[in-house]
Amino acid sequence: MAARSATLPDFPWDLLTPAKARASAHPDGLIDLSIGTPVDPVPAVIRDALAAASDAPGYPLTAGTPALRAAIQEYVTRRCRADDNVAVLPTIGSKELVGWLPTLLGLGPGDTVAIPSVCYPTYEVGARMVGAAVARADTPAQLAAIEGPVGLVWVNSPGNPNGRVAPPEELAAVIAWARAHGAVVASDECYLELTYPGGAAPVSALDPVVCGGPVEGIVAVHSLSKRSNLAGYRAGFVAGDPAIVGELLALRRHLGMIMPAPVQAAMIAALGDAAHAEEQRQRYAARREVLRAALTGAGLRIDDSEAGLYLWATRDEDCWTTVDWLAERGIIASPGSFYGPAGERHVRFALTATDERIGAVAARLR
Repeated sequence: MAARSATLPDFPWDLLTPAKARASAHPDGLIDLSIGTPVDPVPAVIRDALAAASDAPGYPLTAGTPALRAAIQEYVTRRCRADDNVAVLPTIGSKELVGWLPTLLGLGPGDTVAIPSVCYPTYEVGARMVGAAVARADTPAQLAAIEGPVGLVWVNSPGNPNGRVAPPEELAAVIAWARAHGAVVASDECYLELTYPGGAAPVSALDPVVCGGPVEGIVAVHSLSKRSNLAGYRAGFVAGDPAIVGELLALRRHLGMIMPAPVQAAMIAALGDAAHAEEQRQRYAARREVLRAALTGAGLRIDDSEAGLYLWATRDEDCWTTVDWLAERGIIASPGSFYGPAGERHVRFALTATDERIGAVAARLR
């Protein structure tokens, strides 16, 4: 039997190893803005909840405790404007749900998964895992041009890597097309809370202004990794169509995809405390302004980047040429080609570095 990994692309960040070696030779060391890994502390209210729940000898519920389900429901009602008919389910972070969703939906050869023109690489990996075709499409017209049945349509606003915010009418049009063609819409909303002054306000696919009221055929994927600095906890959830979420729950129970009980308790505390999330958003907003000014001052153009965790920048050259130019200054960013052919002249900068490191980037680019 052939190894399934042979059908997958190379792990993107391994390709940055030579650039990292050059950047590490900088007299003041390497500054890595290529991966959005949180560096700020986990808020005390969350750590306290985790510690208090650490005596957990029994198996936790795949569906989450009633208290966790209530906390998620309250969050999606408040933040996503979803109604009470939305089903919710905790996940072990968001990446595992993204990667396994085509499998859990029963897709396979003969199906197509539609992904944005530039996007998180795991959308494609999940499709390749089941032998499905992959097509890049952002609009109903592009979706209509896909040959063969489309089983799953990914949307992402604010976008990774480009920070683009999709207007509500654009999301509504994609959902309408998907419903008419029997496809599931998966809305990646992991950066929904990272908005900034003067930028567009992202809208959830669960919002009635987008979905028309019923959430039929829609699931929204959320993560606490960036909102609450919980990347190390693996805390996320999916919410949406009760029929789809119910099927995901049934399969995940068989497969042992269970969030640990202490993390469930920590997640309740995180969802119930908006103060720490706002404090973190303000940290990223301040770093974003410093980095934006430094990049534009060094001759880069910032495109999109209305919200989210990244700045999408270009020097109007091949992205790897820009990566090398940055590496000479001890700075690493992600080449846009990681996210699709449409990103080949951009690089992505993450805001996940300390104030001191962001300041050092600005100094090196001056």
